[in-house]
Amino acid sequence: MKILITGGAGFLGLHLASFFSKKNHRLTLLDIQKFDESEYAKSYRIEVCDVRNKSKLTSLIKDQDIVIHAAAALPLWKKEDIYTTNIDGTRNILELAKKHKVKRVIYVSSTAVYGIPKKHPIVENDPRVGVGAYGKTKILAEDLCFQAIKEGLNVTIIRPKTFVGTGRLGVFEILFDWIHDGKKIPVLGNGNNRYQLLDVDDIVRAIYTFCLKSKKSYNGVFNIGAENFDTVKNDLQEVFDVANSGSKIFPMSAFFLKKALWFFEKIGVSPLYQWVYDTADKDSFVSIEKIKKTLKWKPEYSNSQALVKSYRWYLKNYKKIKSKTSGVTHTVGWKQGVLKLFKYFA
Repeated sequence: MKILITGGAGFLGLHLASFFSKKNHRLTLLDIQKFDESEYAKSYRIEVCDVRNKSKLTSLIKDQDIVIHAAAALPLWKKEDIYTTNIDGTRNILELAKKHKVKRVIYVSSTAVYGIPKKHPIVENDPRVGVGAYGKTKILAEDLCFQAIKEGLNVTIIRPKTFVGTGRLGVFEILFDWIHDGKKIPVLGNGNNRYQLLDVDDIVRAIYTFCLKSKKSYNGVFNIGAENFDTVKNDLQEVFDVANSGSKIFPMSAFFLKKALWFFEKIGVSPLYQWVYDTADKDSFVSIEKIKKTLKWKPEYSNSQALVKSYRWYLKNYKKIKSKTSGVTHTVGWKQGVLKLFKYFA
């Protein structure tokens, strides 16, 4: 198959490319940021391209069998870029895919579309309530996908929980940095809430399965997350035990800490955004029964296994990671901002 992956230079894009190359497919990767070509096979076609650039997209989508649309402006980006990238970029992908008769588009959405749910597990037809520009634009981009399905395009929408794995940095680099240095890890509330994650290798396998056949049952939306997960406190303890650094959780008042984090976010000195800290002390898990039944697929990794795997990769690559500058993607660490002060006293 000829497969185009948007967001190819990102964390998920790199894992998709590595997996698909082993299956002998012809890959085209595009991203707005430059690629570290040492991490990619020479057989890939690599293009620096903004998904908002419809004219350049046209030549890349033409003759493709599958488009995996993983490119997105993340919550730390400027609001205008989040809206134009996530909505206009998705519209471009869908329109060109329909025009050039692409067999299937797989759109990587987010469980952020559910906002702060009132019941669990969350199922695919539960209400969507976007928090912040990122959550709102993911909903609007999904609506474009639903319309494209009505117009005859095969579109799969996947809503993954936050995924981790080898190479995942971003906000997790802050967590791993604190654990590495043996600091207490502040958690909102008592840490007894259940917060589902997802290993990147599991989402890659699911996406690959969606690519194999053009079934109508693959159209629509699918939640995806770990099947086995515990409380935040217990899942983190698994990482503490592996790290043997002396870290432990430090429960904090959710009400006052959320107010503080909201203020720090507004003045631009915090790497945490509203949806993260508003959900951090609450249960957050989705039903994956639909994707299990449709694909005959199930995740291989639990929350704690995914976290431990990520942390071990972090330790192995610690010097290289610390030599890089910070940024706003998942492949580099995020600036800790005011959290540096908290770390000093932790």
